[in-house]
Amino acid sequence: MSNYHIKHLEEYFQVYRKSVRNPEVFWEEIAEEHFMWRKKWDAVLNWDFKKPEVTWFQGAQLNITENCIDRHLQTRGDKTAIVFEPNDPKEKALHISYKELYERVNKFANVLKSQGIKKGDRVCIYLPMIPELAVALLACARIGAIHSVVFAGFSSTALATRINDSDCKMVITSDGSYRGAKTIDLKSIVDEGLESCSCVETVLVVKRIHNSIQMKEGRDKWLQPLLDEAYGECAPEIMNAEDPLFILYTSGSTGMPKGMVHTTAGYMVYTAYTFKNVFQYKEEDVYWCTADIGWITGHSYIVYGPLANGATTVISEGVPNYPDWGRFWEIVEKHKITQFYTAPTAIRALAKENLSYVEKYDLSSLKVLGTVGEPINEEAWHWYNDNIGKKKSPIVDTWWQTETGGIMITPIPFSTPTKPTYATLPFPGIQPALMDENGQEIHGNQVDGRLCIKFPWPSMARTIWGNHQRYKETYFSAFENMYFTGDGALRDEVGYYRITGRVDDVIIVSGHNLGTAPIEDAINEHPAVAESAIVGFPHDIKGNALYGYVILKETGESRDHDNVRKEINQIITEHIGPIAKLDKIQFTSGLPKTRSGKIMRRILRKIASNETENLGDTSTLLNPEVVQEIMDNVL
Repeated sequence: MSNYHIKHLEEYFQVYRKSVRNPEVFWEEIAEEHFMWRKKWDAVLNWDFKKPEVTWFQGAQLNITENCIDRHLQTRGDKTAIVFEPNDPKEKALHISYKELYERVNKFANVLKSQGIKKGDRVCIYLPMIPELAVALLACARIGAIHSVVFAGFSSTALATRINDSDCKMVITSDGSYRGAKTIDLKSIVDEGLESCSCVETVLVVKRIHNSIQMKEGRDKWLQPLLDEAYGECAPEIMNAEDPLFILYTSGSTGMPKGMVHTTAGYMVYTAYTFKNVFQYKEEDVYWCTADIGWITGHSYIVYGPLANGATTVISEGVPNYPDWGRFWEIVEKHKITQFYTAPTAIRALAKENLSYVEKYDLSSLKVLGTVGEPINEEAWHWYNDNIGKKKSPIVDTWWQTETGGIMITPIPFSTPTKPTYATLPFPGIQPALMDENGQEIHGNQVDGRLCIKFPWPSMARTIWGNHQRYKETYFSAFENMYFTGDGALRDEVGYYRITGRVDDVIIVSGHNLGTAPIEDAINEHPAVAESAIVGFPHDIKGNALYGYVILKETGESRDHDNVRKEINQIITEHIGPIAKLDKIQFTSGLPKTRSGKIMRRILRKIASNETENLGDTSTLLNPEVVQEIMDNVL
């Protein structure tokens, strides 16, 4: 019998030892006992990190929606699967039972089929956090279409890039979205994006904010009338274990975003098993992850992981400060939330506000708190622990990535003693290694290095869509026979891991990975800009913010600098989205470069962070004098 639900520290160590000594036996037991298969596998695992190639449960057949919905109907049919909490607290919350979810997903799946979508087709989903977003994912999975969700805060250019890269046949969007006191016209963003996409045949539009929008004849269709006509039963497409389930784009350090491909069986097994343990989910619990389904956290821990466990999962449309800073805690009290999973950015923003926003609500239902997206700083950890968890609800500080599919290093609540800022111990089946710059593994404790994983796990991304060579170069070329995470980490005296941040040119802002190259490319399109360099610097709320060093062309020097700053941020908003706007823009005559022309970002980071007492040796630079100029004019 597998230990599907780890309950104490000794059991964690037993389970962990088994998972690394006999990984195939370990995962086979979990897969066999807790999921529904149409056909069993021929081999649990085949792998070769040199190619790299990994297959889990090869030869097995299944449909993930049968595991997330159908198998719960007899025992949990009337149980709430999804609670939808609208942006406006005056609008009534919606409870969708497993039976209702079954009907919604089947009808939506039949609509997709009626519009010519079939197994293997790519469907782009650009929706706000409304129930249709989760239903659209599951409807695609029902018929074997590959969903590609694009966060509805991205610009038309970013949307078009992702649609073209994966050759999507359909886009599912809405007439708009609510975000706090604002409404956003999503449909016009889609229309603008599609001007440069020839692959899209159909756009399905959900009515949410009831504003007037343009509908393109022959391409655009309102979703609701099609659902009204659709039949409520749709036989699930039988999928092979390694068939792609979805593509999700993540920022690369160079230009083009990377379309990470996650496959069906391994992803299902791993997200379900991690959800059950990391949140210690029990049958009557009500779980809320505040992330957007446009990110991997929403895929794994709002939709697939919870539903595979027959859980009640909350989808929240709003923001933490609307109508006021008590909104999160109002929702916790209202729905008696037991597990609450959010980002350190949100915690820092909430911690800045008056405690009266917390104190007026009853948070006694909370059992487990979680953080995701970036390492949590100590001050925020203590605020969260003291004021939200009342020192009785353990905080699971989870480390993982879009590429990993599921949580990799984390405390198990009520089992692992927590330690502020530490993600603590690897989840069962995960074999981390710290590597030095020469490619040697660093053994022992009280050490730090580059974080790698030396053995496959079921939910790992299998490739980058259309570019396996880039997948190999990005994740498997830095260290032989290892997956390189791109993160640095330290291991303390008891073996706990603390993530110390990216070691490449990706900056985590408000929990979101932003590559510097696409932002610099956008800035450099400004007619007055000659060159730019972006670095991150510490920010009280966002964790990191973006600092831009910009060299103007001679023609731009005479222009009003504040206007140029506004125009630069406007270009970034149009190309990438408002999430990538720069907090500070410093104009400079040059950038510190090596003799080979490489920008020394390490120096720029230290200056932006006011850590100028130890810049290292600058005499070897091509232009050492520029360092002093930048320091003298730092913002």
